[in-house]
Amino acid sequence: MMTFPEIDPVIFGIGPLQVRWYGLMYVLGFTATYFLVQKQIRDFSYKALEPWFENLNLALILSVVIGGRLGYVLFYNFSYYMQHPLEIPATWTGGMSFHGACLGVLIGGWLYIRKKKLDYWKCADIYVVTIPIGLGLGRLGNFINGELFGRTTTVPWAMVFPGGGPQPRHPSQLYEMLLEGVLLFTILWVLKDRPWKGNKNWPHGSMLCLFLISYGSIRMFVELFREPDQHIGYLLGAITRGQLLSGLMVLGGIVLWNLLRTRQN
Repeated sequence: MMTFPEIDPVIFGIGPLQVRWYGLMYVLGFTATYFLVQKQIRDFSYKALEPWFENLNLALILSVVIGGRLGYVLFYNFSYYMQHPLEIPATWTGGMSFHGACLGVLIGGWLYIRKKKLDYWKCADIYVVTIPIGLGLGRLGNFINGELFGRTTTVPWAMVFPGGGPQPRHPSQLYEMLLEGVLLFTILWVLKDRPWKGNKNWPHGSMLCLFLISYGSIRMFVELFREPDQHIGYLLGAITRGQLLSGLMVLGGIVLWNLLRTRQN
């Protein structure tokens, strides 16, 4: 068994102001996306996006926060927040859903890009290949916080988490960091530059579809090692809420892929 490295979630504080590792991970993720999207705009010479780049980033950041919070409220703790509606905006207390954030970005991005008459699918592909960086950093933040830990196990690298009782558990946050973050970023970043069917470029929207299918599949797998939310438990005896939402994500990616192929043929 390995020892959980108890790291203070607060990096430093000045009076009531606290800078936390988890918040820093969000900042690093947004920063990485900012520079990597800029690089792709230059590489692909997508000049039409340049005048709206800064404002689009702001719209997407707001969409992540709003979607992530509302997703958590709707998918994971609806009854509680219906009784305490004034706590819904209190993101600093914790509670964000990736699936909600994903929906928020897709909808918020569509509204902004449609208004500016840009190519939605091309913009989506440029941004989505950078998202795994933020995902990986976010899972590292979860690990530092000792939250969203795994199920009990006897594997040699198991850890006893402060909030997980005396039993050793899977460090599932690190599994997610490596699979949802490092592996998925590598796959998407490499594939975007590879030709599709000979010398053809990937059809616009392809990277978005691959992200939805790949992330959903990876998340369903990792959920086998992650402890379900205590107030939800299992659905239908063995399925977690995360697996259900990820399965819908995979299905959505497959349907979208076929719709885009049909439209482009």
